[in-house]
Amino acid sequence: MNDNRETLGSLIKKGNKSSGSAAIGNTCIAVVKGVAFAITGSGSMFATMMHSIADAVNQMFVFTGSVLAEKRPTRRFPDGFGRVINLFCMVAVIVVTIMAYETMLEGWHLLQHPNTESSGYWINVLVLVLSIGTDGFVWVKAMNEVLHDARVEAKGFGKFTASLRNVKRAAPPTRLVFYEDMVATSGGLLALIAVLVTALTDFKLLDGVSSILISFMMVGVAFRVGYDNMVGLIGVAAPPEIEERVSKIIFDEPLVTDIYQLRILQEGRYYHVEGLIELKRGMTLADADDIKFKVRDKLLADPYISDVTLGILEDNGVPNWVPQQE
Repeated sequence: MNDNRETLGSLIKKGNKSSGSAAIGNTCIAVVKGVAFAITGSGSMFATMMHSIADAVNQMFVFTGSVLAEKRPTRRFPDGFGRVINLFCMVAVIVVTIMAYETMLEGWHLLQHPNTESSGYWINVLVLVLSIGTDGFVWVKAMNEVLHDARVEAKGFGKFTASLRNVKRAAPPTRLVFYEDMVATSGGLLALIAVLVTALTDFKLLDGVSSILISFMMVGVAFRVGYDNMVGLIGVAAPPEIEERVSKIIFDEPLVTDIYQLRILQEGRYYHVEGLIELKRGMTLADADDIKFKVRDKLLADPYISDVTLGILEDNGVPNWVPQQE
């Protein structure tokens, strides 16, 4: 049996862990919230239930896409399937937008016809506390995934700020989980405040207001994730940090004098590297080829670089390498 054979099980193991665990967690939360909404009729609970349903559907889509994106290149698709994840994330954006629209309608209905029934509010409080804890846990896991993808070290509260700064460098499914659970956690807190205020005071309009605010946050996630994945589908250059890392690996070879040309394309969470490197004058073709293959192998040792195409030139005596600017 060929050990390199690609199986469904091996692909699933490579799938994005954040989206897989988030899909399971949000499905359970959505069921619990649905029961709570049926009992209490809270608009805030309805809004967070819709958000959890959208998150569960999206993250299952995204996990499926991340599994398919791990397929090895074929003769028909020589660049691989990395952009499949962007396509699945775009479908997820449509789901979020529809759920946001339904949530906004419910919020508007509650503004016109406030829910005056305050009995059973404690059920909503318990469910929302559970939801905030679960979404917060998944969000922290997504933060860790962002930092792992970006290769950034952070501890404690620093993880929050570091992940916000580096989320654009994470894989598309990790970005989606990060944004969605950030909104889910903050939306859960907002809904909890609304439930307590409407139950303990006469200000019943806050139920509808919180639903509309949560719907706006969902729309914000849809636009942010939609833009990121539209760019990914078109094809986008790797961030400057990746270019700097690649150029450092190339220049670590003493016989490389310059980089004449370098292009790094991001596809999903992987990078395609194409370049022309300049070598010291007077080398034989065989020696130059050895250097080229040595540099290529060093680049391919990076788990996020899927393929490398390098050409070689004799040093022309003119500095050509100019790093990409932010």
